[in-house]
Amino acid sequence: MGLPVSGVELSLDERDKNSSVNFVSHAHSDHTTGVNKTKPIFASPITHDLIEARKGIEIKRCNELKNTTLLPSGHIIGSKQLYAETDNGYSVLYSGDFQTDTPILAEKIITKHADILIMDSTYPNPEVVFDDKQEVTEAIRSYVNNKLEKGIILFGAYSLGKAQDLVKILNDIDIVPVVDKKISTINSIYRDHGVNLKYASFYEDEEAFEEHTKGNFVGIVENNKLGNLSVSLGKAYSKRVFTAVASGFAKIFNMHVDVQFPLSDHADFKQSVSYIEMCSPKLIYTFGPGANPSVFAKNLSKLGYNAHRFVNYKESLSESVLLKNNY
Repeated sequence: MGLPVSGVELSLDERDKNSSVNFVSHAHSDHTTGVNKTKPIFASPITHDLIEARKGIEIKRCNELKNTTLLPSGHIIGSKQLYAETDNGYSVLYSGDFQTDTPILAEKIITKHADILIMDSTYPNPEVVFDDKQEVTEAIRSYVNNKLEKGIILFGAYSLGKAQDLVKILNDIDIVPVVDKKISTINSIYRDHGVNLKYASFYEDEEAFEEHTKGNFVGIVENNKLGNLSVSLGKAYSKRVFTAVASGFAKIFNMHVDVQFPLSDHADFKQSVSYIEMCSPKLIYTFGPGANPSVFAKNLSKLGYNAHRFVNYKESLSESVLLKNNY
């Protein structure tokens, strides 16, 4: 059972064999598990393009659905919240991954009042507080300017979203980074949608790539390639390779690199509370994998919010449950 909207059962960023349409908030892999060739995908145009490029399949596209509105979530390019007026007579806002701070390349978030808010739980604890984004970007630029005189700088990043933000941050100080194949592919889709990113890729222009790697340079690669590639580059170029990552998880984990920058495209706990206040829901469901939704619901309840972990559509949005929670 999915969210009942306009006579269809709508799944939210997950695999649901009983739904008739899949809403996909954005193209990160943990939100596209329900994507296949047969079921229509309701998403923004660039998310459709990114899904096809990343999965290597042609999908059935659903570009609009009655009684729904897609709103920018501020997470990555093309990311959307879903506002829906359900067949049961209540309004639902599903956040997907979202960011209330000003994003680097994505559209800034737009909020809307809804009876029920189903929201992302990536950072459920009040103890995690993100630094000012402008300060983090300035720290990245300062580090690059300093270390580039001494060797090669290699950033590990998600191939979609964070990698393109890093390219933009570097472009703003006249640095053209080199990128790996997956990042290059995604960059080209950004370019097709009007985002001008300057980068060098062996897979797009071998001559330009060779030119940019003659001296010291900045590279951006997928996170899982960072360790091995930094060793290989050091041997190939006989230079020091400085390793770095840019991620909100830098606030929580030791990523075993020379420097980690807490650059996030999510909301922290305080920003999530601000988001709730802007949406003013009667009922909040915390959504996501693992223990985070339960922790988030508990911490929101301590602040007086009517918050619960989302179980599934049938159990969480049944009439009896909604009445019990003062809907």
